[in-house]
Amino acid sequence: GAGALMHGPTFMGNPLAASVALASLGLLGTGAWRRQVADIEAALGASLREVRNVTGVRDVRVLGATAAIELEHDVDVAAATEAALAEGVWIRPFANLIYAMPPYVSSSDDVDVIGAALVAAVKAVA
Repeated sequence: GAGALMHGPTFMGNPLAASVALASLGLLGTGAWRRQVADIEAALGASLREVRNVTGVRDVRVLGATAAIELEHDVDVAAATEAALAEGVWIRPFANLIYAMPPYVSSSDDVDVIGAALVAAVKAVA
């Protein structure tokens, strides 16, 4: 019947995407993600410390490998994206949030760059 083989937007039944998913599961199976996530959390927390008191910022949250900066108003998506791109990072703000979820395999240098891009985006639009 209709929809019997629906895969949804994540992989859409694509063999390459399915292979990548299996490789990702293999990486998760090593258990190294526990240390990687803790390292990412610490680095993002340190990077975002400076925006906690920026006017227009309601909250800064970091949990595991996810960071979110909540503004008091909707994000100017174009300005935030441009500021982050100038730092070498593509972000996708949503509503009043500027956020990032770095891959667990991100190097500490990569996470520092992502943190700097989030800070630049916040300063551009807060």
